[in-house]
Amino acid sequence: MLTINKLIPRGQGLAAALIKRAPEVVLDWDTRQKSRFDARDSEGRELAVFLPRGSSVRGGDVLLAEDGSFLRVIAAEQALLEVRACAEHGKPFDLMRAAYHLGNRHVQLELQPDRLLLEPDHVLADMLRQMHLDVTEVQAPFEPEAGAYGGEGQHHGHAHAAPKPVGIKISAAPHVHGPGCKH
Repeated sequence: MLTINKLIPRGQGLAAALIKRAPEVVLDWDTRQKSRFDARDSEGRELAVFLPRGSSVRGGDVLLAEDGSFLRVIAAEQALLEVRACAEHGKPFDLMRAAYHLGNRHVQLELQPDRLLLEPDHVLADMLRQMHLDVTEVQAPFEPEAGAYGGEGQHHGHAHAAPKPVGIKISAAPHVHGPGCKH
């Protein structure tokens, strides 16, 4: 059994050719959100994954085995509910409203511009249909939001500078009010 204890998010720092040649390990979300699990790669090798507690693995990540080999992680297709605004009388805001209600229930949710994806739950499906949303069952990879404290997750991986104030002119020398000030 091959032991793995290192995760390289999105394969950062690795040559694309090296990642492309690596064997694959296809995992569903239930497995990828665990820090310890067993799996089998595309070459038939048995894997024992031991990552730091609280780790989760995303599609596109690379695992580093104890023998120095790399494994490319593929997010497996799985049964999901796809939620879309009703084409006849819905509005894009309807999806935002649905995301709010699902978030209040701490539902793991993948957000996309035109749809939401969540794991199957008939009670939630009924609630969403009552909100006049289209809910269908699909097979797709699942990459839910990591949450505010979940690290980079599926985000783009760079820091943003503090926003610049809009409409404020900054002078090199401070303006002093006194004689001759015309305001």
